[in-house]
Amino acid sequence: MSLMEIQNLTYYYPDSPKPAMKNIDFTLDEGEFILVAGSSGSGKSSLARVLAGLIPDFYGGRLIGRVFFNGSELRDAERRLLCSSVGIVFQDPEKQLVMTSVEAEIAFGLENLGLPQDEMFRRISEVMSFLGLSPLQQEFTANLSGGQKQKVALAAVLAMQPRLLILDEPTSQLDPMAAEEFLNLVERLNKELGYTVLLIEQRLERCFHLADRLLVMERGEIVCDAPAAEAARWQVAHAHGFIPPVARLFALLDCGAIPLTVKDGRRELKRMLPASTYSAAQPAANKIPQRQAPREKLSQNPAVLEARDLWFTYPNGREALKGINCSIGRGDFAVILGENAAGKTTFLKQAAGLLKPGRGSVAVVGKDTRAASLPDLVRHIGYLSQNPNDYLFQDTVEEELRFTLDNLGIYDHGVIENVLTQLGLSAVRGVNPRDLSGGERQRVALASVLVANPELLLLDEPTRGIDYLLKAELGVLLQRLNRQGMTIVMVTHDVEFAAEYASRVILMFDGRIASDGTARQVLENSLFYSPQAARLFRGFADDVLTVRDGIEVVGKIIRTGGELVNASKPK
Repeated sequence: MSLMEIQNLTYYYPDSPKPAMKNIDFTLDEGEFILVAGSSGSGKSSLARVLAGLIPDFYGGRLIGRVFFNGSELRDAERRLLCSSVGIVFQDPEKQLVMTSVEAEIAFGLENLGLPQDEMFRRISEVMSFLGLSPLQQEFTANLSGGQKQKVALAAVLAMQPRLLILDEPTSQLDPMAAEEFLNLVERLNKELGYTVLLIEQRLERCFHLADRLLVMERGEIVCDAPAAEAARWQVAHAHGFIPPVARLFALLDCGAIPLTVKDGRRELKRMLPASTYSAAQPAANKIPQRQAPREKLSQNPAVLEARDLWFTYPNGREALKGINCSIGRGDFAVILGENAAGKTTFLKQAAGLLKPGRGSVAVVGKDTRAASLPDLVRHIGYLSQNPNDYLFQDTVEEELRFTLDNLGIYDHGVIENVLTQLGLSAVRGVNPRDLSGGERQRVALASVLVANPELLLLDEPTRGIDYLLKAELGVLLQRLNRQGMTIVMVTHDVEFAAEYASRVILMFDGRIASDGTARQVLENSLFYSPQAARLFRGFADDVLTVRDGIEVVGKIIRTGGELVNASKPK
């Protein structure tokens, strides 16, 4: 008997003429690890909500079909029993945390179940020890980092001892190391403790190898349900893009085996090179838009953004920036990487004029941010914060863009059509932004900034919560804007995006700049902030950051009959 089973399910959200899911047939066995991928709005989160019993009871709408949990229909299950049997962790932990302290947050669900005090204490102790949260027991939840908040949300769910754990993009707000730590915990829960896991994720390079099966969703349907390696080959054949770099490279090369990890990929490289064949036409099956190679040299143009000996301390005493010296030239496309609380967002807010230097100075387009008024700076700067909902308060997508232009006194509304087309939002121009998916809301917020055509574009985590294809389209768009003269500074945790599209990478640590140079200079030699392709070819070949770089290197080696070695290293 399957733990969960869905039979011929179709679901409509309230007032929606199109189904969010249709013709879903799906089984989930005890102890399985299922990874769900798909484009923004494809129905992934809706599937999670159905399995958690939130649809239709909480979200309303019309549900056709049947959902079974442990052999019984889910709609007949007692709500208290269901809450303790199926746990769900959402994308944004702040929407899930309701108590003031870590211990109280973990206890909240147990109190609602009416458990005895000694049982509650035992469960809280165990889960806090397992997740390493004991030092934070009495910490105020609002003061926690993004990674800590996500672990607390997971702890609150685990304390209820569910049989099925559903995770909806839990690493979207985490830096690479925090995301790695979180997914390692999930792997332990599955392999060592026997938890059944359904994980929805966009950053597949960290979890593709963990899955027993990969579900690919498109337009509300499951179009592929197969083991990860088999699913990678299917996606290349059907022009889908939900494959991490290592698996994508070997699938595009049409290898007999599809490695899922860097370790297995390096072993396969050694095995395949002497006898492999390579078709130069094969990468054409790749659905991701072709990007132009980023410039290998930094801009020598005059500075658009310049920080000199910049220090900043928050009112609570936390020193966020410590002696930052940084000059962003006109035409740079700079990506800022670093762990949570490294100072990335604080630096971006300084550049936008939202915060003023404690010591030192910040100049934007020649204007000192201490002296310039915010309305004056806004005419030159486009700033997109981490939360797209901060930008969305009009009734339709089109009205959001018009509101920006009206506030700036720009009356050429023909630009709205152009931006809607560029960001693929024409079809939802009349929709309320809050009815859109997370990825779609992110694009609407970006559109409301781009419509003003700023000289300096500041983006804080714009790739958060969007799928591989939309991320690639965003990268191509930003490169095009950059080549047209727009200077871009972007904070992200997405190393693969930085490798693919940025001309410059700045690595921050503890409020300081740890490294600054071209994408190749910074990423190729980094240990943790290097893309998968660079890790795959490290020690084999230089100058490989992306899948395309890897395919070109392998193709050249095979065509010429040479060896895959660095020219600078002895054979």
